[in-house]
Amino acid sequence: MQSSKAKLSNMASAAKEHIDIYKAKIDEKTEKARASTEEEKVIAHERAKAREAKAKMELHEAKARHAAEKLSTKQAHLDPSVFGSHHQQHSTIHHQHPTTHHQPVGTVATPAGGVTNPTYPLRGNHHINKHI
Repeated sequence: MQSSKAKLSNMASAAKEHIDIYKAKIDEKTEKARASTEEEKVIAHERAKAREAKAKMELHEAKARHAAEKLSTKQAHLDPSVFGSHHQQHSTIHHQHPTTHHQPVGTVATPAGGVTNPTYPLRGNHHINKHI
């Protein structure tokens, strides 16, 4: 979605640039019509070129700003501190409501059937208590 926003912003900036260049050309024609000497006509032309260059510069600055906004939005989504807090929150919730209950090693649990569990870790089950 951010790239669509950047594209639309760039299109709006390009439209503004075209309008500014058009205005510069209109102003140049007006100044040339009022000019009484050749030097004044050259000055009017140079001013128009400067306005066109300014409009193009503003377009490039706007595009750079839009790209920076897009990048900062992406980085905010990938920010480790944000991810870490979300991960921490999920992890806390998971540990508060575990789906399976493990007995600590060395304790005796008596299930409903009256059979006792061994007090040592069984082969292959040594990883069970690592998550507690």
